[in-house]
Amino acid sequence: MNKYIIVGLGNFGSSLAIKLTNAGSEVYGADTSDKKVEALKDKITSSVKLDCTDVNAIKAGLPVWKDADCVIIAIGEDIGQSILVTATFHQMDDTKRLICRAINDTHQRVLEAIDSNIEIVHPEEESAERLTDRLSLAGAQEVYSLFDQHKVAEVDLPKRYFGTLIKDSDFRSKYHLNILSILRFEERTNWRGKIIKERKIMDPRADTLLLAGDSVVVFGLSKNLKAFVED
Repeated sequence: MNKYIIVGLGNFGSSLAIKLTNAGSEVYGADTSDKKVEALKDKITSSVKLDCTDVNAIKAGLPVWKDADCVIIAIGEDIGQSILVTATFHQMDDTKRLICRAINDTHQRVLEAIDSNIEIVHPEEESAERLTDRLSLAGAQEVYSLFDQHKVAEVDLPKRYFGTLIKDSDFRSKYHLNILSILRFEERTNWRGKIIKERKIMDPRADTLLLAGDSVVVFGLSKNLKAFVED
């Protein structure tokens, strides 16, 4: 079971916390507002009033921080507070994955300056439901809901398929998933003689050989996609 810490329980943070909980994850929420913490008390695993700019306060109030798969900074009202909280979690060595909400371009540039590996999301563009899908499906880069329970997802190719022909794979026979395209990085030499990588979109054919580093865009039911990435 995945464990998430969400700091900032406003509209986006609380919505994300509830959706991740309903998706079967453990979710620990933190905010400086008694009202926001109380509102989620019975809807997620745990919610606490906490100043997350203080390392010692985090360690005391969120003992799960060492085991959390991801920390999500969902603060939206106070950019300065968002930056301070991000910096605080960043300096804690056991933080495995850090996702931060950015309100504008300046906010994003400051977050990227802390560490280029911090993942940035824009709630105005990416719904809590879509981010929940992306977090719940390990290896999924993008997830789009179409209708009913059907989704299209870009997924990192699991190691078990490296060196396999599509016709010999079990995408359809076991998981009932259709491969829509293959995304592959290929090297080429530019006019300066420098080797660069280009991402190419390939049509899937029965005799296409799947390689390490490929991503596949697949279509199918949510439950089948989940089974595929979790196996």
